[in-house]
Amino acid sequence: MGGDRLATVFGGSGFIGRQIVQLLAAAGYSVRVAVRRPDAAQFLLPMGNVGQIQPVRAAITDPASVRNAVQGADVVINLIGILAEQRPGDFMRIQADAAGSVAREATAAGARHLVQLSAIGADPTSPSAYARSKAAGEQAVLAAFPRAAILRPSIVFGPDDAFFNRFAAMAASLPFLPVIHGATKFQPVFVGDVAASVMAVLDRPTAPGEIFELGGPDILTMRDLMVWIARTIHRTPWLLAIPDRLAALQASVLERLPGKMLTRDQLLLLARDNVVDPTRPGLAELGVIATPIALAVPAYLARFRPAGSTIDTRQ
Repeated sequence: MGGDRLATVFGGSGFIGRQIVQLLAAAGYSVRVAVRRPDAAQFLLPMGNVGQIQPVRAAITDPASVRNAVQGADVVINLIGILAEQRPGDFMRIQADAAGSVAREATAAGARHLVQLSAIGADPTSPSAYARSKAAGEQAVLAAFPRAAILRPSIVFGPDDAFFNRFAAMAASLPFLPVIHGATKFQPVFVGDVAASVMAVLDRPTAPGEIFELGGPDILTMRDLMVWIARTIHRTPWLLAIPDRLAALQASVLERLPGKMLTRDQLLLLARDNVVDPTRPGLAELGVIATPIALAVPAYLARFRPAGSTIDTRQ
């Protein structure tokens, strides 16, 4: 599968990236991890043999460093994305323009495979700048590398996720859980299944413009997810439904603070269901068995339970 081939992974030290790096190394690839801070990616080295995994410095918005990072690569995987802008225009710079740059440099370097991580909801007509930039990124990638594989996951869960852990921490420390757009549906997908999907597309011929939408077996509303999280950690917070106007006011304040816990653009995303399009291929077509949230999440949320609580195996 891997042999002596080289894979370059942009964002390989992140939540999803580290899973992919590990699978690539296990498959025999030499792995070049393109990150802004190679020193912070040293923890990846034990996932492979000596010298098999090499963190290198690369800024995805700098075409020269992108060119160096993909030189000689058979496989290029771009996982870089942001949830909030630090400066106006960051969505387009990072998720569209830079994605296109990676695809052009991958083509010039003679790469045989390119995988672009996008997101469910990518839509050039979306009111959300995030979703529009994701769609623009897909278009730029396919224009430069027509046989690229595009993967669109729903919310990704796993031990270090920013969704279940965040709301479990809130439920464990607050008397209430804020619920915004409680009727919006989500289809959480396990991080290991996303990584397995990346490996699967490397082993199959990809049709031009093929887009895979990745979602798990559970479809839950935002409110249902809050209830599930609270029950899983044995907490009983009050679920506080936040009216749209109040949520918009809160977002206008929070997006100005460090960390940007909530932005107005994120509210636009939350207003739309985040589930797979049944007409597109997904996990099943890639031969990946979807992992339910009850099989993985309770174990890593255990730290948020009251002292002495145990895992409820009936979930």
